[in-house]
Amino acid sequence: MGLDVYVGSLTRYFARDWKTVVEQAAEQGGPPVQMVRAHEPDDAVTNPEQIRPAVIAWRRGLSEALGSHLRSPLDWDESAGSPYFTDKPAWDCYGALILWAAYAEHPDLARPAANPLGLPDRRTGDWHSDPAYRRTTAEKFRTSYAQLVSDAEVWLPADYEFTFEAQWLTGTPTRFGACRRLLSELDALNARTWKASEAEMERWRRDGAEVGAPLESSARFGFAVLRFLAEKAVQNRLPMLLDY
Repeated sequence: MGLDVYVGSLTRYFARDWKTVVEQAAEQGGPPVQMVRAHEPDDAVTNPEQIRPAVIAWRRGLSEALGSHLRSPLDWDESAGSPYFTDKPAWDCYGALILWAAYAEHPDLARPAANPLGLPDRRTGDWHSDPAYRRTTAEKFRTSYAQLVSDAEVWLPADYEFTFEAQWLTGTPTRFGACRRLLSELDALNARTWKASEAEMERWRRDGAEVGAPLESSARFGFAVLRFLAEKAVQNRLPMLLDY
């Protein structure tokens, strides 16, 4: 099960009116692909005219529930012509980024050179047993990277600094964050560790990372992808979410 990250309207997302980078590559002459997503029913509604009212109603309800925690009601472009952006960090590089952030907060722990998430004997995406991650997510620890390490799967274009759990459009309990805060945390992590320029970040995203690459190489690619998309989400005031 692969991992993509999507930025765009939720109507477009649930209508499947978008293509992953793998699907885009296939259309340009690459090997054919068939996308299979976890927990997606065979009879899922894909008509945007049915989806859009449901999205707007869900957004209104969530906005009312958050109440005074928001500076203004949740709002973003759900029109048919709204843009979208996407890229594929893969679970091992996304997890490597989370571990990189966790170890940055606990310099007394030795950061592993190898990416444990990319090794054949580890289930890809399983970073929860790592000692630095466990420390960072401990109840009494105040992490600087809550948007990264709290298992958020959707980030909304709104100005709040916390993460929270609420019902997703599918009815599934989901953890939500905020795009602007995520971008801020990613920039803080870069300033604390790599101090990479915009040109370096773009090179990391372009070069990618092979499965089994060292932890830092994997984390750099995961970072470059996530930061690129978080910036697009903030610039265009659109939601950002994990797709798998």
